[in-house]
This record gives sequence, C-alpha cells and structure tokens, in this order.
Amino acid sequence: MNADDGIRAGVGRVTGSDDELRSAAFAIAYRMLGSVAEAEDVVQEALLRVHQAGEAGERIESPRAYVATVATRLAIDHLRSARVRRETYVGEWLPEPLVTDAADDPAHQAEMADSLSLAFLVLLESLSPEQRAVLLLRDAFDYGYGEIASIIGKSEDNVRQLAARARRHVEERKPRFEASRRQRDELARRFFAAAQGGDLAGLESLLADDVVLHGDGGGKVPALARSLHGRGRVARTLRAWARQGERIAGAAFRLVEVNGQPGALLLDGERHVIGVMALDIADGQIQTVRSIVNPDKLRHVGPVADMRALLGRR
Repeated sequence: MNADDGIRAGVGRVTGSDDELRSAAFAIAYRMLGSVAEAEDVVQEALLRVHQAGEAGERIESPRAYVATVATRLAIDHLRSARVRRETYVGEWLPEPLVTDAADDPAHQAEMADSLSLAFLVLLESLSPEQRAVLLLRDAFDYGYGEIASIIGKSEDNVRQLAARARRHVEERKPRFEASRRQRDELARRFFAAAQGGDLAGLESLLADDVVLHGDGGGKVPALARSLHGRGRVARTLRAWARQGERIAGAAFRLVEVNGQPGALLLDGERHVIGVMALDIADGQIQTVRSIVNPDKLRHVGPVADMRALLGRR
C-alpha cells in the first residue's frame, strides 16, 4: 500500500468510500494503540476531519493519505497521554484481540500475522510513539521516508534514524511463528482439548520448556498478577483454570484466529465471551500463551459473560 495509491478528490469533494478510508485509518490506529475502542475513536475523528476539510474547500489530492496522516498524529498524541494510564494498569497489559474465523482466507491471515500478532503489538509498546509510527508506516504500510516525514513532522534524516533504531530494537526481540499452518492448527486443537479437559500430561507434551503464560484481567476479573515461566508451572496453572471452568455450565472453547495466530474463545453455556486465548507456536511447540479476560477488552468480540457471577455459582 502506498500513501498516494489511489483516491483522488477535487476542491471541496472527497471521493472514495468511507469504508475504504475507515479501513486505512483503522489499520494504522489499531497497530499504534493496541486497542479496538481507542482505534475506533481515532478513526471517527480522522474521518470527520477529512470531510470537514473537503466541505471547507480544501484540495485533498489523496483522502487516503490525508486520513492516514490525521490518524497517525492522533494516535501519537493518544499514546503520549495514555502512558500514565498504562503505567498504573492493574496486572499485565495485553492488546485488545482481533478475532476472526479460523476458516478465513489464508492469505488474509498471513497478512494479519505479519504485523498484527499480539506478540508484535506488545513489542511495539517498548518503542516511543514516534518510533512506533515510523516503523509501522515504513515496514507495514510501505510509505516512503519523505511521506513519513511529512506525516509526523520530522526531517527525512530524523525519520530514517528513528526507523533504524526501532528496527534494531524489534529485530532483536521479534517473535518467530510456525511456518506450517497445518501443524500449528493441529497443535492448537490438541492444546485446547487438553486445556479444557485439564490433561496435565497432554499440556506438558505440547509446551516448550521455557513457555510463558500471560494474563490480562485489568483488575476487573481474576487473572495472573504477572507472567509465569516454565512448562510445569504453566501446565499446572492451565489445569487449575480448567477446574474452575468445570464450575461454569456449558463452558467450552471455540477455535478462532486471534490477530492472525491460532487461538480460541472461551464461551459460557449461553455463548457469552469469558475470555480470548492466543498461542505463539514455533519449532513444533507452544512458546507463549496469552489469556485476555478483561471484559473491557472483549466487548467488541461479542456479549461478555459476568465471570465473577459464573465462578460464584455452585
């Protein structure tokens, strides 16, 4: 995708559908913010501004580039103001998940996995807002350095330096994923079957020695206070969660894709969402498990279960 790849407008008239502009703005804002709700707020403001500019008679040669510029700048401002909230977040912070059907188009899933995995979004949290914007616009969206300089208000040399530093930081920590979709999907199927059944031996056989378990409850529902490391500790914790799940009538996993990686929705008997779990799989083993149960991060997925009430039932 190029910033000037497509949509042209005359004075006071914006062409191209709102859906196209919305999609372009959301793609940037969500990757920048790791939040569906916050990204949607940015998208609404960006679309409003592009329409106001058109109505005011401003010549907008590329509404897509215009909306991308506004979305990026708004996201940078939001990240600066959100830093304090992130620092005071209860427990571990994980991005809001994007859930798609596991049977979706493989090419689309590959595109998502490239820059939308939860692992990558968490890694972006360690970059400054400007570094994050430059890295995404250059590497994920193929903007030129000159275009990026105009978008974020920096010199082209400065942008190149920001990109180089961000890229070095990311390359050192960038996660690896299983190349074979068939193998990773089979491992995910076996994992969630073992997790639901509380099969300790089955779980241990699928987990890497140094597997990491992350949990995000946001202080709203019970969750891990900090990440857990090691096959034995993670397997035992997952078995304990399975025993809790046995108290919820009809609770079950439904396999889905989470940000382009294998995962599952945990649903109660009324098909309300209890949580989302995502897996990082490489070298034929599960390297990372991420569990998101903060209800504020699940509302865009579907009706959210009252987890405290469910666990309180006998």
